[in-house]
This record gives sequence, C-alpha cells and structure tokens, in this order.
Amino acid sequence: MTKRPAKAEPAGRRVLLLSHSHPKLTRGGAEMAAVALQAGLNAQPGWQAFLAGATMDPGGARAGSPITQPFGEDDYLYTVGAFGWFNFANRDRNFPRAFADMLHEVRPEVLHFHHYLSFGVDTFALVRRTLPDAKIVLTLHEFQAICNHYGQMIKSDGHTLCREATPRDCNRCFSQFSRADFFLRQMYIQRFFALVDQFVAPSQFLADRYIAWGIPAEKMRVLENVIASPAPAAAVARQDTLFRVGFFGQVSRLKGVNVLLDAADRLADEKSAVTFDIHGDDSNQPDEFRADFAQRRQLAGHNVRFHGAYDNARVDGLMRNVDVVVVPSIWWENSPIVIQEALRNRKPIICSDIGGMAEKVRPGLDGWHIPVGDAPALADLLRQLAGDRKAVAAMGKTMRAAATPADGVAAHITLYDALFSRP
Repeated sequence: MTKRPAKAEPAGRRVLLLSHSHPKLTRGGAEMAAVALQAGLNAQPGWQAFLAGATMDPGGARAGSPITQPFGEDDYLYTVGAFGWFNFANRDRNFPRAFADMLHEVRPEVLHFHHYLSFGVDTFALVRRTLPDAKIVLTLHEFQAICNHYGQMIKSDGHTLCREATPRDCNRCFSQFSRADFFLRQMYIQRFFALVDQFVAPSQFLADRYIAWGIPAEKMRVLENVIASPAPAAAVARQDTLFRVGFFGQVSRLKGVNVLLDAADRLADEKSAVTFDIHGDDSNQPDEFRADFAQRRQLAGHNVRFHGAYDNARVDGLMRNVDVVVVPSIWWENSPIVIQEALRNRKPIICSDIGGMAEKVRPGLDGWHIPVGDAPALADLLRQLAGDRKAVAAMGKTMRAAATPADGVAAHITLYDALFSRP
C-alpha cells in the first residue's frame, strides 16, 4: 500500500497588532486599520492575530497590572500610566513587566505597531530584550516624531504650513523648549526607531518626509492601510435634481470644514442648486472651535445640512446619496480613509492640493484638486460641476479601484514573510 505524504501544515505566523488607542473605545484611522488587519489575518489558514490597544482612562486599570482583557481572549487593553509626550517615552513603572508577561503569553513572531503613541518608542527595546527573534513593524500615521505640534506640520499659529522641521524652527514654535531640546528629542526617538525592522507609510508623501528626517529608505515601504468593507448598501433613489456635496469624517478646523462652509456661503443665494451634507462629529475638538462651529451651524444657509456622527458601517449608503465627496483639509493629510471610501463607491473626490490627498486623487481621473484653504476656488469648481453633471458621471468610470481588504491583507502577509527571508 502506497503511503500518503504527510499533509503540509498551512503557512502562517502569530502577529500582535498594537494601536495607540483601542477600536472598541475610539474609531480613528490607526485603530480601524489595526482591527481590519487583525480580522483579515485571522481569516487566513495558519495565521493568528492578536490585538493590543491603549486607553488614557484610569478606570480601565486593574490593581497590580495595567494590562487587562475586557474585550476577549485575543484582545488586550493597556491603561497608560506616566507618559512623556515630548519624546514618546513610556514612564509607567508597571508597564515593562506587564508588557513582557503579555509577550510571553502571546508569543508573537511579528509585532506590528500602528503608531508609537501610548506604548512609547522605548517599547521597541523592551520587545528586543523579551523576544529577540521577533520582527518589529511600525506603520506611521502623521508626523508626530518630526513635529511637536500634534504631528501636523503646521506652525504653532495654527495656519502656516511647515515644510521642514529643524531645531531652530521648532524652537520658534515652542519657545519653552530649546534648540538643544529638539535636537536631543530627535536623537532619542531615532535611537529606538533603529530597532524597527520595517517601517510602513500609507502614502509616498509621508514616507518621503520620514526618510528626509532620518529613517533609512531601505527600511521604508509604502503600503495602504487595510480598510474593512461594510455590508453592501442598497442604492438610494434620488428624488431631486440638487447637486449634493458630501463631507465625511472628523469635523475640525484642520479638516477644512470652515473652507467648506465659506464655499457654501458663496453659493447659498445662487441658482446652481448646490447643497452640502456634512457627516461627522466635533465632540473631541477644542471648546473654542466647538463654540465657533455651533455658531456657524446656526448661521448656515438653507443649502447646508448637518447630520452629525455616523457609524462607518453606514458610510457606503450615505456616500451613494451625494454627487461628489470633498476633502478640504488644510494640513498635510497622510491617507484619509474617506478617499478610499469614495473610490469604493465611485464618487469623484475634490481635495486640497497638498500631502497624501493630492497623491491619492489623480486630477481629471479620480477627481479635482483645489488650492489648499481656497474657499472661492472650491465654490467656483462646484458651480461649474453642478452645471456639467455629465462630466461628474463620466469620472465615475475613470476612477481607480479602491484596494480591497483581501488585497491589503495579502500585501501585509508578503511584507511579514519577506522580513524572515532577510539575512
């Protein structure tokens, strides 16, 4: 009798995904990318993915350990203790032992960090001591390591775009820190970044900024975040001839909502029939902005509708009820999720002409660019498009396809496997 060959074990690895917040608590881009990647990896034969998120709420801690499992056996929550926000140093005395215990329990072959906030850059050294053979991957989100102004590369006046961070310029924005402080900050962060095996940037723009700052180009890979696809949404029958403009996402000044409202003011009394649907939440914004935004809501014309916060599972249905999606951010956006969502729904995109936005939207094929912060230019373009609906409909056929979750997961698996083939 011929002996059958032993059945080959499916390829796979144990991956621990770490996010600066937890997707059960907040729904930012990094958290959503981490949980989508976890689900995609767990759907592959042989792969097992764990998730570790963080929270600033001290009520989540348990006596004796800052790391708990309130959401499931493959899910960890770190309650952040003392943390150095200037140089991202974890100063929580209880963290090293608790984190090492978690690593021994999970035994990951790959630790993929979505951000270095909350856990801290010195955690990379702790990983090296605890699991010397594990690979460390870091997906970069905005420019926190480069820029002390919330990583937004905006001068501290809140308006001027910053094109290069130097100790001299950073000291001008934050006079409480000397030039030497900023030099040492960069050296401290780069010391721990040297322990990372692979950096991932969701846009070439972000990658280029970090390479210029000091990350070796050979360690950088441009790879889009994995974005989960919600359940298919039913098509909505339009009962009007209005030209609907959709805004989706966080409602903030840097996201350009005031640019949008200024454009709406210019079109309010015209016969162009342009209306604005604003979907988003401002609850985590500074009080000064929220007060100003509340007043602008009251004064907005009849062509503006505010819909408030929305669940991402509903975004496809909401987008299918608009003609174009506007991303008028006034800072160097990296890779806004809303652009991927608009591509998925074949909705042309109008975005500012800077950063990852401009990179992701091909003028004349995926949408249009406007000069950053230019409300009159936005109003002029919308007036033109409202009068030429055929051009808008035709663009739906030339837009590039959005990356599917399966494509994103496969690309990450290829990246992980390549790390283990390096000498």
